[in-house]
Amino acid sequence: MLLRRFFRFLSKDIAMDLGTANTLLYTRAHGIVVNEPSVVALDAHSGKVLAVGAAAKEYIGRTPQRIRAVRPMKDGVIADFDVTRAMISYFVRKAITGLRLVKPSMSICIPTGITQVEKRAVIDAAMLAGAADISMIEEPMAAAIGADLPIHEPLGNLVLDIGGGTSEVAVITLSGVANTQSVRIAGDAMNLAVQRFMRDAFRMEVGDNTAENVKKIIGSAMPIPNAPILEVSGKDMVRGGPRVVKVTEAHVREALREPVQAILEVVLRALEKTPPELAADIYRNGMLMAGGGSLLKGLDEYIARETRLKVFVDKDPLTTVLRGTAKAMLDRETYRSVFIN
Repeated sequence: MLLRRFFRFLSKDIAMDLGTANTLLYTRAHGIVVNEPSVVALDAHSGKVLAVGAAAKEYIGRTPQRIRAVRPMKDGVIADFDVTRAMISYFVRKAITGLRLVKPSMSICIPTGITQVEKRAVIDAAMLAGAADISMIEEPMAAAIGADLPIHEPLGNLVLDIGGGTSEVAVITLSGVANTQSVRIAGDAMNLAVQRFMRDAFRMEVGDNTAENVKKIIGSAMPIPNAPILEVSGKDMVRGGPRVVKVTEAHVREALREPVQAILEVVLRALEKTPPELAADIYRNGMLMAGGGSLLKGLDEYIARETRLKVFVDKDPLTTVLRGTAKAMLDRETYRSVFIN
């Protein structure tokens, strides 16, 4: 018993949200210690890692030929194994300071419905990055725990988690997922929709970071009174030189119409497949929204109008999933049943 307590004292338990857009790490001792973009800058010739996270994101759209900015996660799963392993290694080293006598145990949240091969890739990447052992929890379950929903009770809890690569809806009851639906349309798809609209409407190309900023500043799912007009810089597709155009909230709302509709439809599919008893609970209690995509202005109001549900966004939707993963990691006796093989 004393030996086990001693090694627990030495161990560095880490909870990780390995996201398409951002990666977050939490340690028992210090809370959230990493919250950075899931981006790696590489030397195009040697493959050497030049920068990771926020520093690497600055390279996107600006890199000389000798540097590649890579996003190794796509649609919530690993798209480039070696780069993901290097990214996790960097973040783990950043998270764990001081003497490292024992390898960390890691609890990692994953999308629902991913394949065994995709799960194995996450495990292998984390182990090669220095983890001693791995536990996994599905993201909607982690979001429900992070938002303090009563997951152990015989009640239906509806969760919508909109990340960078996927939007997932789950009905959670008695510590399990009763029904889940997902679509690989989320924050990244919104950015691409803005870029496509700028090409079609203005004959102008804008980079990933510019599109994301436009979405954050004036993106919306519902009309917003007195919204600002944004001056957006890009490349003129006809003349080839730089150009600035004025973009309104209505422009961006039109650009985002298709991804917003796709997210609504996955919610409607989940509701359609929910048993009547749980549906009654959901009607009374409403739906939780989490993930960075839930910050799109008016999205909660739009989904509430179309589903006739009460919809509430978590107090800090960017960290909901990580907080839930950490909470389960720190109290394994209570949350043992939520971890998956």
